[in-house]
Amino acid sequence: MPSIYKVLGQVAPNANTVSNVYTVPAATQAVVSTIIVTNRNSNANATYRIAVQPAGAALANQHYIAFDATVTSLDSAALSLGLSLGNTDVLSVSSANANISFSVFGVEIT
Repeated sequence: MPSIYKVLGQVAPNANTVSNVYTVPAATQAVVSTIIVTNRNSNANATYRIAVQPAGAALANQHYIAFDATVTSLDSAALSLGLSLGNTDVLSVSSANANISFSVFGVEIT
């Protein structure tokens, strides 16, 4: 099974909007090694949420792996997780303002 190490996704969602940052392709598995959450706002801290939706299920409370966590202004939070994802699983994110960027790094296994 070939492994491809890569940037799995990057997104800067609108405030209070859930965005899919990465969906595992069909016939593929993935391991998310690191998620970087960056607050580009120089004036305020911000909260963010991260969820894993198995097989693209509708977002539900049990899917959250971070809920209203805080990242300070002009700072980043590096989450080293090792999340194992199956085909069609979805990693989704949201934030309280539009100044948050999410970058997801890992490996796809086909």
